[in-house]
Amino acid sequence: MRVALAQINPTVGDIEGNSRLIRESIQKAGDSGAELVVFPELSVIGYPPKDLLLKPAVIRACRQAVEDLAKDCRGIAAIIGHPCPSDNPKGRMLYNAATLCYDGRPQHRRVKSLLPTYDVFDEHRYFEPGPDVQITPLNGLNLGISICEDLWNDRDVVDRQLYHDNPISALAQRGADMFINCAASPFTVGKHALRMRLMREAAKRHGLPVLYCNQVGGNDELVFDGCSCAVGADGELIAQAKDFEADLLVLDVPVGESGRLGEPGEPGEPGGPGEGVGAKPQARGGARKKMSGAQVGRIEVHSEGIASAYHALVLGLRDYCKKCGFKSVVLGLSGGIDSAVCCALAVAALGKENVCGVTMPSRFSSDGSVSDADLLAQNLGVDFHTVAIEPAHNAFEKMLGPIFEGTVPGVAEENIQARARGVLLMAISNKFGSMLVTTGNKSELAVGYCTLYGDMAGGLAVLSDVPKTLVYKLANWINDDPASPLRKAFGKPVIPKDTITKPPSAELRKDQTDQDSLPPYDVLDEIIERFVEQEQSAKRIVSETGFDAEMVLKMIRLIDLNEYKRKQAAPGLKITGRAFGFGRRMPIAQRYDYRRAIEADK
Repeated sequence: MRVALAQINPTVGDIEGNSRLIRESIQKAGDSGAELVVFPELSVIGYPPKDLLLKPAVIRACRQAVEDLAKDCRGIAAIIGHPCPSDNPKGRMLYNAATLCYDGRPQHRRVKSLLPTYDVFDEHRYFEPGPDVQITPLNGLNLGISICEDLWNDRDVVDRQLYHDNPISALAQRGADMFINCAASPFTVGKHALRMRLMREAAKRHGLPVLYCNQVGGNDELVFDGCSCAVGADGELIAQAKDFEADLLVLDVPVGESGRLGEPGEPGEPGGPGEGVGAKPQARGGARKKMSGAQVGRIEVHSEGIASAYHALVLGLRDYCKKCGFKSVVLGLSGGIDSAVCCALAVAALGKENVCGVTMPSRFSSDGSVSDADLLAQNLGVDFHTVAIEPAHNAFEKMLGPIFEGTVPGVAEENIQARARGVLLMAISNKFGSMLVTTGNKSELAVGYCTLYGDMAGGLAVLSDVPKTLVYKLANWINDDPASPLRKAFGKPVIPKDTITKPPSAELRKDQTDQDSLPPYDVLDEIIERFVEQEQSAKRIVSETGFDAEMVLKMIRLIDLNEYKRKQAAPGLKITGRAFGFGRRMPIAQRYDYRRAIEADK
């Protein structure tokens, strides 16, 4: 069977625009000779729709969209993801569904069985699980249609099975000839390798091919990498779409031990008269429709590691701006590594003509920081301005002098500088309609090494899920790797060498460095990964790393104390297994004592 996987980039809530993408893909898939085109999970409304699902008018519009799209399904079938009302008088009111459309109307609806409610997922808030797992007849074949999480309960791949049932095994038991998974699986570094393990294991265990169609694009904090693909019954990769961009992947799927398909509608098979598409036999075996530039069964090479993080951040920033209506961005350039990497990512996402950098030196700024910011702007070709904050800094100190009299200068005085910069950047943002990009990284956000209403001001925190050590790796990759798009575009390193090599500093007091207040970033980042991403206890971190217990406890305490800051931070792009955002729900007012577990053994 010739199948097309339509890896589209939907905008949440844009039912009309998403329907247009679906309609165009149906047409292109038909031109390629495909009998079936598969779309991602909830493709009509986009994922994640969140509380849009609580609006009855939205659900009605989605249902109407599916009925309208089905009219384009003549001579070709389409599996379209959408929300719909539940049939059950009890429980939640909606299903997360995928409907097979052909002969001009919706025919078979399948409902998601496993509803994730962890990390960034909250599907039990909206959906009722499917009442039963069923196969879907099409052209003499039994399609095993599942939706995203339904694939993620394999005992040999997943560390802990979260569900009692395995929909994939149930589909195989009911006679599926192939598995089709409609997905909206967000990107994290290294995640696609886990998806491939899931697909390969399902294919080999049941002796059936697995087709996987994933959403692509950025929606708020989440980035979807696409990476739609298919594996054969032996678990070997037979086709793979592009990563981080929309794509239509066309492939011929071998089914059965012979690798050949029977004729549609054979006696006694599902898909006989009234059930199948009614495609002519030659659409499967002999003559195909003339291709319209589509290459059947191609295998695209995907980026990995640091390269994948780069592409995810670029896509996330580009789509956040596009889908929120921003054409340009502004950001502060301190001469430091974080703002430099953010500026480079912004140029890659939006083009140099749509990026404005502003350096705002104070009495504590080094000449090197200003010159490094200037050189970065020149290398990238962005609009660049210098606005000294000394007049504002002096004015604030004078105004606060009577109130602060008799106190020792400290963090409050230092933060005046960051907040003055925030005011300037927000003024530029307001004046010209450019979104302010926040440049802080995950390490700083974790321990509160950032200023509310100062350097935390902005519309999107691009690096908020990028640890400081990874920021340095990104900078070196952008500068030196032959695969770096910016290295190719500019023909040279774009981030100044001194920006990468000098000790990091907020430059809010004389001779300040980050390590005055924090441990080395490789140590801090390991603590953050273990405590935040892996949920390890302080006791385990100390015992496994050998780090000083008092230092570990201090960093953990800082992470907890600064939850109030993160609740007020700009949304950030998620690229790790656990980001600071709506997937991590920690209380602000809490006093759990991590010291007790460590001291219990003393």
